[in-house]
Amino acid sequence: MGFFDKLFGKKEKESLDEGLQKTKENFFSKVTKAIAGKSTVDEEVLDNLEDALVSADVGIDTTVQIIDRIEQRVARDKYVNTSELNKILQEEIEATLVSATGNGNYAFDADLPTRPYIILVVGVNGVGKTTTIGKLSYNFKKAGKSVLLGAADTFRAAAVDQLTIWSDRVGVPIVKQPMGSDPAAVAFDTVQSAVSKGADVVLIDTAGRLHNKVHLMEELGKIRRVIQKVIPDAPHEVLLVLDGSTGQNALEQAKHFTAATDVTALAITKLDGTAKGGVVLAIANQFKIPVKFIGVGEKMEDLLIFDKHEFVDSLFSLEK
Repeated sequence: MGFFDKLFGKKEKESLDEGLQKTKENFFSKVTKAIAGKSTVDEEVLDNLEDALVSADVGIDTTVQIIDRIEQRVARDKYVNTSELNKILQEEIEATLVSATGNGNYAFDADLPTRPYIILVVGVNGVGKTTTIGKLSYNFKKAGKSVLLGAADTFRAAAVDQLTIWSDRVGVPIVKQPMGSDPAAVAFDTVQSAVSKGADVVLIDTAGRLHNKVHLMEELGKIRRVIQKVIPDAPHEVLLVLDGSTGQNALEQAKHFTAATDVTALAITKLDGTAKGGVVLAIANQFKIPVKFIGVGEKMEDLLIFDKHEFVDSLFSLEK
């Protein structure tokens, strides 16, 4: 049994396969058309394959890199038939993910580098940020860790209410203040509480407004500074949540947030409702930031650890 097998059982694999169903059906229909009636991989096949990748939201730059490497393999091997193309494409997509962010996988039950481990969660409204925090808290608790939530998105009443619902559902404590309170003050109280209670993991929600990048940078900077008054090296993770169903718009959001703060990890949500799952590849390759989690459904169990091999394997399997 491999490392990932222990973390990613049959149930999780089924969730991943089902969650990517729309993407792989869309992707494979285009790849099939790209090679229809062809016996060898020629320039026309590669042009058609390039169109298929771009239309799956893999992105222009990433697509060009993949096609270039396939062209090199075709030229080196002299004769490559279309039946081999899927295997080559699968290998090159996985290689792109590995070269972008490394080959390691996250584990909820792994030892924490420090306690409390502070995770600042950022992202625009509507991407599933608060829901992702709830699902993360469920997974950390399931792995035997004590979790504390901080409701620092105080500009939107629904955000505090939603996080409170998740707190009750999962059974983890929450630090919150009335709507309109200073987000940095909530973050400060959360971290102080975590230290006093000996919490393992702290998940802090933040405002999702992106109308003013300067304001966003200042707000996140203030939160970081007040946290560091309690724990000088915190936050230990800045997790950016992106909505995969928005395709290239998710790339634009990633540009804004990576410019505004030091994003260290990504969670890409709502992949079950879209045929644009290729955007995972585009985001990882462009920003060279590890994709740690993907969302493939509404249930607490539907936030999965992102594994490059399993993701690509599911993408190339049409079995439900």
